[in-house]
Formats: sequence, structure tokens, C-alpha cells
Amino acid sequence: MAIETPSDAPVPSALPKLDEIRRRMASHTDRNDERRILEILAGSTAVELDHLLLQLDLRALLSDVDDRLFGPDNRAALLDLLTVERLGDLGIPARAALAAALQRGRTGRRDEQALRRIVLGTRGAELTRLKNALDRRGGYHDVHQLFYRDIDDDALREELLEHIAREAVPTGELKILSDIDDTFYANWKDTRYPEKTVYPGVLQFYAELDRGPGAAPAELGDLIFVTARPGDRLGLVEDATIAALAARGQPAATLLAGSFTRLLGNRAIAEKKLENFLEYRRLYPEYHFVLVGDSGQGDIHFGQRMLELAPEVVKAIFIHDVVATPDAARRELALGGVRLFDTYVGAASDALELGLLGPEGAARVAAAALAALETITFPSDEGRRARRLELDRDVARLNALLPAAAEPLVQIEAQGARKT
Repeated sequence: MAIETPSDAPVPSALPKLDEIRRRMASHTDRNDERRILEILAGSTAVELDHLLLQLDLRALLSDVDDRLFGPDNRAALLDLLTVERLGDLGIPARAALAAALQRGRTGRRDEQALRRIVLGTRGAELTRLKNALDRRGGYHDVHQLFYRDIDDDALREELLEHIAREAVPTGELKILSDIDDTFYANWKDTRYPEKTVYPGVLQFYAELDRGPGAAPAELGDLIFVTARPGDRLGLVEDATIAALAARGQPAATLLAGSFTRLLGNRAIAEKKLENFLEYRRLYPEYHFVLVGDSGQGDIHFGQRMLELAPEVVKAIFIHDVVATPDAARRELALGGVRLFDTYVGAASDALELGLLGPEGAARVAAAALAALETITFPSDEGRRARRLELDRDVARLNALLPAAAEPLVQIEAQGARKT
């Protein structure tokens, strides 16, 4: 693997090469321009080439360099240069940038073969980094889209998935699957909060699950939204949903969308989510998984099926209760591994009991939830008081779970005032 340089680190010797390539791409690129671009890239050192790929608009480059009916096949030569001859000179960010550029637009046979060489030429922990780099670029062009939508060749897809399975190096980390409506914000059956209110503490809960219970935080960026909202061929729904999440404080999330044919009935919605999970699990066999869902739209069934089909990798099912599930039913579900909660402080307490959060992380969720509640405009004082009582109750439970020798990380005074 090449020595990687940060994308913003200067490589002085590459600057004139970068300027010339950009100048030749600025207008119509003829065969002479294409030949010169190939010469520049082929003649670059490993550090220069890696830097050039991080600075160039690779999607535009792949569009500008063409194969011609009677030759020369400059685009094929470019792909051979970057994915055969010089792949070993490219760091993971450059490989991810190239794979992402190949993913845009129609993915033809040559593009699929170039993607194949990138994936098969990346191994072990570096392959994990490559997949995560693709997922964290933003937008709907993610790893799941690449493998299960853009690559049409079933045999090729299976070859790549088998390579991923062979090269998996356990990370000990979590991928956090989350629903959106009535899980991230109130938007379906939950009338306790104003519509589209982001639930107090949910953002911190995601962050703490991602960080993990250890003193040294795990690598961040492992949140995936699994939604019933149907996707579309152009990714318009997915991109709009990702933008809406970012506007509400949750940037750079991966989205696994639903289907128009699976919108009728909670069971159909749950089965589509399960299908997405099983596909995603094959992409990330080196991870464990948790689900954060709600009781309003099939997530209990989804979580139960996850536990049934993949008990070795599913660490927890957290269900936000928005339909006032009776206590007896909650206890029965908990025996099967499905934990219902009313507030994200309650969810943090469950995660603390399961060893998925440390005491400090759980306390940060509580502090964030208490602070967020104060910013919400409720239609009535009665509604605010009810939500405050829920939080107070769950904070008291959290304090009871903290180590006996430690001072409570979150305290509630008898009068109901809070201090941290």
C-alpha cells in the first residue's frame, strides 16, 4: 500500500501536472489531450499520483477521456493504468475517490472490472477502510448501492462478497442501524412531541454507541439509517432524506431505503428492512450490529428477525415505544432480546447494562437529553411536564446503575431541578 498523504497536504512537484491536466480538461478534450493526460499520470511518482487523484474531478476525467470506435482506447488505458499498473501506489482515500467516480452514472462492464480490481486489490483492515470511506462520502452512492444496484453481474458481486468475507478482520465495533420516523424524530404515530421534533438525546445516543464503552473511542461514522421510505433510480429520495437529517444535526449518515412494493403493512416494511440488513451484513462481516427503532411501524418484528437470523452479530435491539406498550408485553419482549424505552436516557441505561456504553457515555446522553428538552416548544405545559417526568424517571434509573463508589454523573434534586 502506498504511503498516504492528507488530501490538503501540498505536493509541490505535482502542482504543474495538476494545472496542466485541469487546463486540458477545461474545454473539449481531444485525443492529443487524452494522450498527454495519460503521459502525465503514468510519469508521476507514487506520491504525485496519489495526490493528483485526490485533487482532480475524477468523474469528469473518466467522462473526458474516451474510447473510440477505431482507437485509441484511452479510457481503457486510463483504467488499466490506475487499477492494474499503479493501484499499489494509491492510498485508500484515492482508491475510494476512484471507485466513487466509477460508480456515478451508468456502470458498464469495463467500469465493473475496474471496480473489481480495486476491491480485490485491497485486503484486510485496508478493505474495511475502503468500504467505510465510500460510505462516508455522503449521498446515496454508498457501498450498498455499489454492490447491490450498480454492479449488475451476479457472479462478480458474489466474487467480491466472498473476498470481503475472506479478508474480514474483526473490528470489535458496532454498526448502528436506525429507523427515522418516530425513532430519530416525531413523525408518524408519536403525538407526545411537536411534529418533526428531534428526540432529546438521540444524537448523543448515536454518538456514544459509535464511540463505544472504552476509554479510547472507536472510529466514528458507523450510523446507518434503515427506513421504509422508498428509494428511486436517481437517488433523489435518498439524497433529500440525508439532507433533511443533516439539517437536523445528523450529518454524513448512510441510508438504506425501502421499496414502493413494500409500503403496505408493517410486516412487509420489516421484511424489506431485514433484506437490506442481510445484504449490508455481508458487506461488513467484521462488525457487530445494533438496531434503534420504534414500536409504531414493524421494527419490533424487524429486530426479532435480526436476532433470529444473525444472533452472533446482533448485540442489541432498542425500540422507542410510541404506542404505550403494556409492561407485561415489554417484559416478554425483553426476554427475547428486544428492549423498549421511553426516552433516550432509558435507552442509554439499557446500553450501559449491556456493556455497549460506559458510565461517562451514558451520562453524556442524559445531559444532552435534559438540555434538548428545554429547547422544545410544546403546545401545552402539561405536555412538557409529562416529558420531563419521563426523563426524570429514566435519569434516576441511570444514577442507580452507576458504580456505587462514584458520584452520580447526573443528579436530580427533589424539587425537580437538574444539575450535572
